Amino acid sequence: MAVDTLPTHTDTPVSRSASGIRIGTSASLLTILLLAFLPFIVYQSATSVMIQLFILVVLASMWNLLAGFGGLVSIGQQAYIGVGAYTVVALDNQGLSPFLAILFAIVTASLLSIPTSFLAFRLRGDYFAVGTWVIAEVYRLVVIRFDSVGGGDGKSLSGLAGIDPTMRAAVVYWTALGLAVVTVLACFLLLRGRIGLALTAIRDDEVAARAGGVDATRVKRIVYLISAAGCGAAGAVLAIDAVRVQPDAIFSVQWSAYMIVIVIIGGIGHLEGPVLGAIVFFALQQLLADLGTWYLMVLGILAVFFAIVVPRGLWGLIADRTSFRLFPTSYRLENDHDRRAR
Repeated sequence: MAVDTLPTHTDTPVSRSASGIRIGTSASLLTILLLAFLPFIVYQSATSVMIQLFILVVLASMWNLLAGFGGLVSIGQQAYIGVGAYTVVALDNQGLSPFLAILFAIVTASLLSIPTSFLAFRLRGDYFAVGTWVIAEVYRLVVIRFDSVGGGDGKSLSGLAGIDPTMRAAVVYWTALGLAVVTVLACFLLLRGRIGLALTAIRDDEVAARAGGVDATRVKRIVYLISAAGCGAAGAVLAIDAVRVQPDAIFSVQWSAYMIVIVIIGGIGHLEGPVLGAIVFFALQQLLADLGTWYLMVLGILAVFFAIVVPRGLWGLIADRTSFRLFPTSYRLENDHDRRAR
């Protein structure tokens, strides 16, 4: 793998390389290939559960991009999950394939995020967080006014009726897997570019970044749009997987709670954090499912523990103790081992 370097005034080069990156990349590719063949290996019940894991990875990655890198702590991203789901419902009414409607869900969520951002960005800090929650509720109240998409009761998708259930489950699984891979890869490429450098500057000191010529508002709006697009896509897949969309469920603030808990556990501000956090969160969900609503209390206690005792999350601990990175986006000083590896 090629290593990006920056010249410095010292003899120590700076790079984005990290020890173990080639091993990590190979392991990631093998894992993706194994997951892609999973529908041919296991029963449908297993792949159906895995869809939820992939959706959690997408949602957590989008929230981490927004809050961990953009500094925009939102508790209203369920607005775009609902928009994506109801875009599928609306187009299903017109006879369009629900799978094709996923693309339109991404576009719809992205377009709606632009005017929404002009309103939300007038708020700062805690007011921004609460404001996004209110905006999500407004979206829900608007949607339930339309009887064509089921009103307050929700509606089922009719475009999936003629598809074999086993084939449908497999296609939904592959779609969710592909969405998770594309989401993580898109975040990686975004953060390695100029926007990533701008976000780093804004996160470190927004005033200094603005003084240095960074258009912080524009960069944040781009990140907000991308996060909305990812959440819209996730909502569309959720609608297809469930075959029915209910407004109270799809617009529930619980989705934002899941995103926050996952990122806190995995490690905010690290691309690897949402992936690791989603795996841990998903495993806990499966282990504690029999406890009913008690499992939410356990997850809450766990989130508080990580926020106080391990604020950098699980991947933060790994990053502090090793130089291993799956997705190196920031520059660092090379050591002798790194130069020999090149």
